Amino acid sequence: MHFRMDWRSVTFDWNRARAFLVTAEEGSFSAAGRALGMAQPTIGRQVAALEQELDVLLFERVGHGLQLTPTGLDLVEHVRAMGEAASRVSLTAAGQSLSLDGTVCISASQILATHMLPPIIAGMRALHPGIEIEIVATNETSDLSRREADIAVRSFRPKQPDLVARKVKDSLARLYAAPAYLERIGNPTTPDELSRGEFLGFDREVGLMNGLNAMGLSLTPSSFPVLTENQLVQWELAKQGVGICIMMEEVGDAEPRVQRALPSLPPFPVPMWLTTHRELNTSRRMRVVFDLLYEGLRAT
Repeated sequence: MHFRMDWRSVTFDWNRARAFLVTAEEGSFSAAGRALGMAQPTIGRQVAALEQELDVLLFERVGHGLQLTPTGLDLVEHVRAMGEAASRVSLTAAGQSLSLDGTVCISASQILATHMLPPIIAGMRALHPGIEIEIVATNETSDLSRREADIAVRSFRPKQPDLVARKVKDSLARLYAAPAYLERIGNPTTPDELSRGEFLGFDREVGLMNGLNAMGLSLTPSSFPVLTENQLVQWELAKQGVGICIMMEEVGDAEPRVQRALPSLPPFPVPMWLTTHRELNTSRRMRVVFDLLYEGLRAT
């Protein structure tokens, strides 16, 4: 039997429902405003209007933040499903686009976005001036299914069935330091001697330390006295002689202010993958940008 929707029973505005969903996920009107590119008071008014439309209370204030009421908790999952359906509609429509003109959002790590993407983007803009590029420079994994980016440059192959990926190449990473710093610690020629140096780390996790120790070094947490998750800051610290840094060869070998620390140490493999949503894979604009990125990164 065919189910006939009673459209008259759907009385709320989707934009208000979206404001409610993003506020629930971000935790405040101001954060939701940033996520949606809207003013904080606008978000507040939309949520208040939705509460009035539905005659329910969706949030209650707790300190400086917002917390979902029991009713809000019940409704947020339904609205999230609506948001996912809206994203699928947007993705499918984008995938059918034959026009080259429009925007493509590319997500890449801070180092890739700074040192490797600019010449590729310059060539892309020269060939296709109607394509506008947004770059998300982040070391976090952008959620392609939720349109945080259209195309991502990643160091791993995605496992989600709705994503497609192509391996660009295997880059190599090595240890680099300023010549003056290496001289200061006696120009080490063995792993044991290099282990006396100070290394630049990302966080308190021991993954990097264990990886380096597996290569023959003898490092402890105290070997990492300076930490930063920002790759660009870490790289600048290395260039200014603060310590030893791991970096891809394409970037490290091109920087005159540093040199390889213990060149005899085997390099670390760094896979490079291009990933996009399978719906976008049928878009001519996305395909052009994807292919130009692939060729440009392979050539670096």
